[in-house]
Amino acid sequence: MTAPLVPPAPSPQPHRRLTVWNLLFLVLWLYLLVRLAPHLAAVVGIETGGGGTPVFTYPALDGGVISSETLKGKVVLVNFWATWCPPCRVEMPLLQRMADRHRAEGLVVIGLSMDLDPPEKVAAFLAERDIRYPVAIVGRSAEQLFGGVRGYPTSFLLDRAGRIRQKAMGPLAMASFEPAVRRLLSEK
Repeated sequence: MTAPLVPPAPSPQPHRRLTVWNLLFLVLWLYLLVRLAPHLAAVVGIETGGGGTPVFTYPALDGGVISSETLKGKVVLVNFWATWCPPCRVEMPLLQRMADRHRAEGLVVIGLSMDLDPPEKVAAFLAERDIRYPVAIVGRSAEQLFGGVRGYPTSFLLDRAGRIRQKAMGPLAMASFEPAVRRLLSEK
């Protein structure tokens, strides 16, 4: 007599366990998603700025005044930075090129320096890098006007009415803000 044909037992599926490496990978992905989300939102047109309208007046290093009142009617990119911040140094020439490229259309780039150095030292730093957009040295209270800053560089994009439409941290802001700047410049 022959034995009845019995199908082989299915091979056991490997159990997916939550290992330390899997957990670290998940945390890394969540961190990157949180960090990149504002940049991606700016590219596709989702507002991330909170919509506040900061009112400010700061003495500029060039002797002028940077004021929310005089910037009405312009699209304004506000960049919080410091001379000791390596990503800020990378971003500044990109900001200057953006300011030059869109000046005639109504874009104004302003830098708000968080340096504790004397104004002369910050002005020399800017001159060495050929940064010509208006810059003021400000304190933590300026950050609060814009809803807070968690790291440098942090950039805010304001529409022609002075309302914050975009906020992003890191030197990627120039690449991600370019489409947002163009959209705001086209709004009347």
